[in-house]
Amino acid sequence: MPEARKPRQRGWLWALLAFALLVVVLVAIVELEPIGTIELEEAEGPWPYIAVFFLIFGDAVIAVLPGETTLNTASTLAAQGVLEIGWVMVAGAAGAVLGDSTLYWLAHLARARVQSNLDALLAHDKVARTMDLIGSSAGALLVFGRYVPGGRFVVNASLGLAGHPYRDFLRWSAVGGVMWSIYICSVAYVVGTALVESPVAAIAVSAVASSIVVGVGFVVVARGVRRRRSGG
Repeated sequence: MPEARKPRQRGWLWALLAFALLVVVLVAIVELEPIGTIELEEAEGPWPYIAVFFLIFGDAVIAVLPGETTLNTASTLAAQGVLEIGWVMVAGAAGAVLGDSTLYWLAHLARARVQSNLDALLAHDKVARTMDLIGSSAGALLVFGRYVPGGRFVVNASLGLAGHPYRDFLRWSAVGGVMWSIYICSVAYVVGTALVESPVAAIAVSAVASSIVVGVGFVVVARGVRRRRSGG
């Protein structure tokens, strides 16, 4: 039993370190000048996009890393003129797709280590019910499952453990990863542009806005599924 808790403990440690890094960056931004008069210089070099890539990539393998928060932050910085929104989207999509594949193969080749984490996530009723609502189609799971907290790990690990054909997995992972990155970045960029003088508030608002849209979508889908199952 103690061995099963170690991966999750290490996961939370990495999540806290990544979140702390994001907080440090945001505090540095705010401290440059008082909110309302912030003027930031455009970032040079590929390092910010590489950081986005690795945080999104890591989010697939360690389910508690701040994937969406990373994209929200980077897209808000793009609205500030610090980063390029197109490259943020590319980094997010690439990290998502390669991260999906990494977890797929880890689950396929190291079944015992991944199975314990998968069982822990599926023990949560909300995760299990939401995955059931999405359905059993691999395509639907890979495209929409990543919007569910913990869903991305559940889907990729499950398909890897089941030996689902990798070519089909990669195709739908690419579709889902690109759509997810464009969606999260677009919402954050629009909010960040509207709240250009308050970047910290923009990050919080964009996170809430994207979650609300996804939540409403799942409510609509859930009602439709219940009607079909009840024969109504």
